[in-house]
Amino acid sequence: MAALTPDDLDQLAAAGISRAEAERQLALLAAPPPPPQLLRPCTVGDGIVRLDADAQAAAVARYQAFCARHGALRFVPASGAASRMFQSLAGWERFAGNPGAAAKDMSRRAIAGDPTAGDAVRFLSELPRFAFAEELAAALAARGGGRLEELRAKGDVGTILHVLLDPAELGYGALPKAAIPFHRYAEGARTALEEQLVEAAPLLADAAGRCRLHFTLPEAHRETLAAAAAAAASRLGSRLGVSFELGDSIQYPATDTLALTPEGEPFRTENGRLLLRPGGHGALVTNLAELAASGADLVFVKNIDNIQPEHAHGETRHWSAVLAGHLLDLRSQAEAHFRTLSVQDDEATRSAAHEFLCRHFALAPAADRATLLERLTRPVRVAGMVLQRGEPGGGPFWVAHGDGTASGQIVERAEAGSDPAAQALFGRSTHFNPVDLVLGFGTFDGGHHDPRKFVEPRAVFIAQKSHQGRPLVALEHPGLWNGAMAGWNTAFVEVPEATFAPVKTVFDLLRPAHQS
Repeated sequence: MAALTPDDLDQLAAAGISRAEAERQLALLAAPPPPPQLLRPCTVGDGIVRLDADAQAAAVARYQAFCARHGALRFVPASGAASRMFQSLAGWERFAGNPGAAAKDMSRRAIAGDPTAGDAVRFLSELPRFAFAEELAAALAARGGGRLEELRAKGDVGTILHVLLDPAELGYGALPKAAIPFHRYAEGARTALEEQLVEAAPLLADAAGRCRLHFTLPEAHRETLAAAAAAAASRLGSRLGVSFELGDSIQYPATDTLALTPEGEPFRTENGRLLLRPGGHGALVTNLAELAASGADLVFVKNIDNIQPEHAHGETRHWSAVLAGHLLDLRSQAEAHFRTLSVQDDEATRSAAHEFLCRHFALAPAADRATLLERLTRPVRVAGMVLQRGEPGGGPFWVAHGDGTASGQIVERAEAGSDPAAQALFGRSTHFNPVDLVLGFGTFDGGHHDPRKFVEPRAVFIAQKSHQGRPLVALEHPGLWNGAMAGWNTAFVEVPEATFAPVKTVFDLLRPAHQS
């Protein structure tokens, strides 16, 4: 592999990437680490807990008492663009004003088995059901493009999608997903970001009514989105009886990653500079570290698009409180074992601590006092798991480690590699990761954990990508809820499917869970 040049080092330094980090990334790309050693899927009774009604009620009460005194925070990764939502509809804009040509192309594509033809027809048919239909109709009328219903009747999908997606018009194709209207109400449409505020308010408010959320935003839209969030917080806070405290951050350039050419050389752009790519959601562990350092203890993590209309918020809030209360109970038990073992080193005390760890987080069959003490002090996370229904993504698995221990980890199918046995385990998995997490950053002595200390640095994602038509080998940091949290004490709790309603394509907004 070619050495980094002085110009490369200057470029890296300007981005905040050290030479050692760059060389580490290039080494991982050249010799990818082995995939995780999966033992078996976690199931109810074997890594996943199913809490009965009494346990749920106790957990909710425990969380509510904590939150009243200390509050909590929701961390929402919201940097993702909405382009994937509309991906199957992109390209029809070129038929603006020419519905006849669009119809011919639809017919040709349908004969060829291209599903995007059906998507365009379905979009026209179902358009009134989308929460953004009113905004689209107003935009069409303002540009003199005709009434929406007239254009639908003529089949002018090109004009409709041009106004919806083009950056010079509404620009939905380039907006962050957070800014897309998801749900319709009598008072108007509500964006994904606004819906997050409404759902979070009763869950996060402390005794003074303070409700804290932190969004990661795309740098290009940060100022606009932050202003929209502040306006929504002021408007909604009055109705909900809370005072929102909003924070935001970006995915820092220092977390970008390098890439390789198929020949194994550092990938360079046309001007000879290193290509630096966003490092994936695992890069956000830096943002979490900043929140922890600022005093945040109990932090909920929820994706921007997993948000339902207000009528469904009660159940999702209930289960969020259950997860948080369960975390507080586990952390309290861990602290009790730690304090006893710190002053009383005997077989019974070690056995009790070991049994607690094995029952909730998994450990080796035997462990010495120093290992037990270290393990008890680790940060705790509780992750909700829903029944597997074929959604793309990862799930909970027992993973073996090099030191002879095993623990519950969230593993993506892409991490498992091409080994048929590992892939077969995914076929046997019963549960799916909806990214419904609660994290406890507080330490027993009143300090905070730095989450960067619990990352498994070799649990990277390596994939074949392209840049401007040129193939490359890309690297992403260990996923935020995968390798980036590999060292946490993790417990999995079964949550109902009703709490999970992601929006990956625009048609997901037509599911019953998203219709008000």
